[in-house]
Amino acid sequence: MKSDIGISEKNSQAVAVILNQLLADEHVLFIKTRNYHWNIESSNFMEMHKFYEAQYTELADAIDDVAERVRKIGHYAEGRLKDYLKLASLEEEEYTNDQQKQIKNLLDDHETLIRSIRKSIDVTGDDHKDAGTADFLTGLLKEHEKWAWMLRAYLK
Repeated sequence: MKSDIGISEKNSQAVAVILNQLLADEHVLFIKTRNYHWNIESSNFMEMHKFYEAQYTELADAIDDVAERVRKIGHYAEGRLKDYLKLASLEEEEYTNDQQKQIKNLLDDHETLIRSIRKSIDVTGDDHKDAGTADFLTGLLKEHEKWAWMLRAYLK
């Protein structure tokens, strides 16, 4: 059944595209963070192992929230890895167990998402008249800003 929530079909479809691209990027970042959790080698192994676990656990919640937002506006969330890799702007990195490189890679990805989400807030709210998604994205922006700040604190 189609939703009747005060957003035109054209606008909700455009917002769904934005959200599905974000969903793809969140998955790439989740997998990268989980990979680093599994493969970290450093003198502070346990601290980093737990730190990465906390981040990927929070990313899993964000992924679920993004997918559910797509459904709330009446569209289907992407759910296949091959589709995520086509849609994502973030890229997988070569394997590394170097803590500084891992942190820098994750920080770069969070900052990329922060810039993208910031633009999407205006597009979804102003251009597509979807205040709910703009508000949702504002909350997600704050989470990525928090994660980026935490990662930045580990860089020399």
